Amino acid sequence: MDRRVKYTKKVIKDTFIDLLDEKDINKVSVSEICKIADINRATFYRYYLDVFDLLKKMEEEFVEDVKNAYNKDDNIEQSLSYYAIALLTICYENQKLAKILFTSTGKPYFLNSILEEAYSKCKARWTRAIPDIDEDDIEYASVFIFNGALGVVNYWIKCDFDKTVEEVAKIIQDLAHYGIKRFIYKK
Repeated sequence: MDRRVKYTKKVIKDTFIDLLDEKDINKVSVSEICKIADINRATFYRYYLDVFDLLKKMEEEFVEDVKNAYNKDDNIEQSLSYYAIALLTICYENQKLAKILFTSTGKPYFLNSILEEAYSKCKARWTRAIPDIDEDDIEYASVFIFNGALGVVNYWIKCDFDKTVEEVAKIIQDLAHYGIKRFIYKK
């Protein structure tokens, strides 16, 4: 991609994120983005249909970044912590965007494809580790673990990234492996 195109898209996205930080998407206009970004409307429409298309494309890029982080080393036995660190790192590096994507909708459905990929890899690992495990048990456990992990990530973002990536990954890993007992009954 041409450097000028990259720069223009970055300016549009940064302006959009700043505006979403101040107000609801329904109150953000293409004209406002163009005025602040100092571009004309034709330039905006060359890349995006409207503000909702812009948000959708930003979500897709976020998902791709996380997937690429997941797949850096596909040869290792990846743990839940590995996936958590990949997602948490991308969130931390893109804090404003993460806040918008996670907290404005309340349900980050855009991450479903990431969760499905992490789930299928973890499921294969769990099946190898415990060959006689019941398929339904894996399904229930994975729904619990991955939705819980997503809730922890969402809470971390709402708390303004108050813990390190590693601390939050450990919380997710510990909750997945040991449940809540360890957090309630600390010794």
